[in-house]
Amino acid sequence: MPAKDPLIETLKVCILNLKSEGTVTDSSPHLASCCELLELILRKGLQQPVLSLAHRDYWHCFEQLLQHDTCGRLSSVSLAVQQTAACTKLITSQGRGRFFIRLILIRRTLGNVVKHILHTNRVIEWYCPNIAILRNQEFVEPFLSLSMVLSEMDFKLSIENCSFLDESWLLPVCQIYEAVPCRELGMVLRYLDGRVFVLDLLRGSQAQVDMFTKPGDIIDEINGISLRNASNGQAGVVLSKLKGQPLSIRLIRWRGGDGSIYQPLVKHLRQLEQEKSTLQFGTKPASHQDRTMDQSKGQTPCVKDGRILYGVHFLGKANIGMYGDKEVLHHAVPVVLKSRQARKEVLLDVKETHLTCTDKTNEQELFQHHFPEISCVGRYGNQPDLTIFAFCVLDTLHAGKPSGFCCVVLQAATSSECEEIVNRIAAGFKHTEWFV
Repeated sequence: MPAKDPLIETLKVCILNLKSEGTVTDSSPHLASCCELLELILRKGLQQPVLSLAHRDYWHCFEQLLQHDTCGRLSSVSLAVQQTAACTKLITSQGRGRFFIRLILIRRTLGNVVKHILHTNRVIEWYCPNIAILRNQEFVEPFLSLSMVLSEMDFKLSIENCSFLDESWLLPVCQIYEAVPCRELGMVLRYLDGRVFVLDLLRGSQAQVDMFTKPGDIIDEINGISLRNASNGQAGVVLSKLKGQPLSIRLIRWRGGDGSIYQPLVKHLRQLEQEKSTLQFGTKPASHQDRTMDQSKGQTPCVKDGRILYGVHFLGKANIGMYGDKEVLHHAVPVVLKSRQARKEVLLDVKETHLTCTDKTNEQELFQHHFPEISCVGRYGNQPDLTIFAFCVLDTLHAGKPSGFCCVVLQAATSSECEEIVNRIAAGFKHTEWFV
């Protein structure tokens, strides 16, 4: 009976599980195990250099492939090595090796990389013949076959989400926030171990109103500028240089995909709790049942693609002339209500740069307005529960040219929800600036 290596056999089972999922994404439950097995195989039997304090890892094997590419035949591998070496979010050779593995899985070149390692004497000599899978003829053929199978599979992985590969194969939840030019975001930051943590949000700031981040989250990059291994104050310097420009902020959430604390952050979050006693990390988000109970009490926001959408009623709109100040709302809202336009159930999405309104019955978009187009917003005060609100926006009735202002009137389910929506819209155009 031929000999079997437990790593090879486990990798075979893991690949079968991955193939049953179809396209492999970062949320695939067997992805981390597969990558870890590849890492263990590439490390097994790797010998350390004699009379050297430097620790050799499998990433250094990949680097050698680039140095021995004398005729250009490793072009795809060379590009992957160069891209990995240039990534500023990676600090250790372990992180770079993991990034490289994910990269060649996406590009379907794992099989070719293994072949080149086997045919590069300078690299293969680093492995112990009696221990390494790559130097054992019985094991290397099955491993190469499995590598070719992985090269035929479809991997759709986020290559930008790599800031924690130095520590873990398990990746955090990573999201992007897009913001219009603004005076300030209103975040208090704390620098720990080269990472920029959000410690607090200033009351009334764009960050606090838009709720795009929470204390404990990490600012990973701003407009493509990595803040990995950042020094104190570096985020503020970057934001100052980008003043007046739209912002694209990549955030790392302190919660993992299952709602629990992302494990590599536990130590840092405990330190933040010690600095600010009001912070408490570890409570899971409300369950579906809890959200259903909230809705039965009149709170109607729903979640779609990770965003809060408000279930409100569209009562109508009307052109109100050339003035769009807040004072006109008191006279404009009754005009719209008296017109008795068809009442519609809609979903209102207040985004970072604009708001959209979609008919709930047929999912047709009724309107979309960017915050610079909105001149005012407020609640209608002639009702005891204050659930009706309105905003004025530039009207374009004739040939796409502005024809004064239009008053749009909607009704929320509760007074508190109405106030929340008004505050979010107000914060949106309040923080908007245009630079010529």
